This record gives sequence, C-alpha cells and structure tokens, in this order.
Amino acid sequence: MSARPERVLVTGAAGFIGSTLVDRLLGEGREVVGVDSFDLFYPEADKLRNLRGALGSPAFRLERADIRDAERMDAVFAAHRFDGVVHLAALAGVRPSLERPIAYADVNVVGTSVILQGAVRHGGPRVVYASSSSVYGERGAGPNEPFRETDNVDHPISPYAATKKACELVAHSFHHAHGLPVVGARIFTAYGPRQRPDLAIRKFADRMRRGEAIPIYGDGSAVRDFTFVEDLVTGLVTALDRDLGYAVINFGAGRTTSVLEVVQQLERALGVPAKIDWQPRQTGDVTKTWADTTRARELLGYSPTTRVAEGIERFVAWLKEIG
Repeated sequence: MSARPERVLVTGAAGFIGSTLVDRLLGEGREVVGVDSFDLFYPEADKLRNLRGALGSPAFRLERADIRDAERMDAVFAAHRFDGVVHLAALAGVRPSLERPIAYADVNVVGTSVILQGAVRHGGPRVVYASSSSVYGERGAGPNEPFRETDNVDHPISPYAATKKACELVAHSFHHAHGLPVVGARIFTAYGPRQRPDLAIRKFADRMRRGEAIPIYGDGSAVRDFTFVEDLVTGLVTALDRDLGYAVINFGAGRTTSVLEVVQQLERALGVPAKIDWQPRQTGDVTKTWADTTRARELLGYSPTTRVAEGIERFVAWLKEIG
C-alpha cells in the first residue's frame, strides 16, 4: 500500500468535519467518495452547502447511503477499491442520545461494524474512525490533569459515549482478527466554519445575533478542550497517511476554555452582548474535557495552532458570510 492513500472513502461527508476533510483531501489531489445519508438531524440544505465546492470537482463522488445498509456499502467498497477510509458518520450529541439510545446504538455501533466489514472484505485499507472525548466520562472532574489514552474509560455517562466506547472495542477486534490498520480519533469539541446548528458555539452565536437569550447549563464554569476544525482535519489526514497498525489517539487543542470565556469571545467577535438563560446542569454532561496530545504529537507530529479567540473569529466570519 502506498504511503499516502489516494482513493479515500469519507463517511458523514456532508457534515461539519466530513466536508472540511473532503475539501482538504481534494485539495491534495486525491480522489474522494463521500457517503452521507442526509439524516434530518439538521437541514439538508446546510449539508449541500458544505459540499458545494466538492460537488464541482471531477475527483469527488457523492453516494447517498445509510452506513447500516451492509449490501449497499459492500457495493460501494467493491466499486472503488479504497486505500483509505475516514469513518465519521454517526448520530452525534450527548443529550439526544438520552432520548434515542437504541437509534444511537444502531447507527453508531452497527454502522461502524458495517464499514469495518467492508474494509476487511475489500483490500484492508487504512481506517481512521471518529471516537469521542465523551468516552472519558467524568474522569477529569477531580485531578488537574489532561485526559490520556491510557486512562480507564469503562464508565461512560451517556448512551452516546457508550456507543463510542463500543466502536473502539469493535475496531480493536477487527484489527486483532484481520490485521486491519485502524486508528480511533478521540475528538475533543470540534468547532469552526460549517459547525452544526445544535453545537454550543453555533447555537450561542445564532441566538445572540437574533437578540435571544442563550442557555447555559450549570454555572458556566464547565471547561472544554475546543479544537478548531482545520487543526483536527490536519490530524485526521496525518493519521490516515501513517500505518500505525492499531492506535487510539486524542485530537484536541491541549488546553481548556470555560463556557463563559467562549461567550465573552463571541461577544467580542459578534459585537453584541449575550443574554444568559441559566439552566440546571444536564444529565450526561461532563464538567471538563482536556486532551493530553502527547501521543498525537509523538506519532503524527500533531501540533494544533489555532487559539480559541482566533478560531471563533474565523467561525463568525463564516457565519456572517452565509447570512
């Protein structure tokens, strides 16, 4: 297999991270097949806007398909003979998973199994799949230390987190049984242009622009390791281009920012004050995420550079551009 996969499957290709990744791969001269089911979690028009540039490229093909459809996905693998796969498609979000746990298990765990099966049956391409910082649960609520890949992650506190932990176990089993090269990317709170409407920074910005109050759960002191999407995509592509055998790797910024600090940055970037609607802390929410990026740096040379203030300014510029 070449050092750099040249024909890549991206699942969840029309999403926030997926479309940014597709653009990066196309810009590097690779062929990309994007799979997306256009789930109604947010408007299809937003997703098609994400892919506007890619759809004009002869090196890109879009397949509307559900990753749980084993027959359809097998046909996609057979037709294209991928040498790389980045599997991002999933039902996302902690709070919705509390209401739809069966759907989350079905899409996330069964869908991941289908993708890994397709990879094994059709040449064993390198696979990078999206895990999540949510697998750490409340591990970081006490000790003032970042989350390390060696930490125990046996106690997820939401169905979404449990499905991501399950996907890591499934991926390990495929590597052990079939030698499939597979990397789990534990993604920490991605943000930036094309961000989904339900995610905090986008939701806050939209409401602030309309003069509406923004909901903050708890006292606003919860902190997150906010990772700018372009930095994340750089990490994902680098992981795809290295044969690491089996690995689980944190992809975060390596620093924390509180929810209230994010609101202050949005006030500066948007030029409007925030009205806050204080709400009780929500079941399934953790008080802190914080990535130890040592492994990513040592294995991949991963070095995120975008500070939250800069990232929010770039996000706001995109938001104003789309109206």
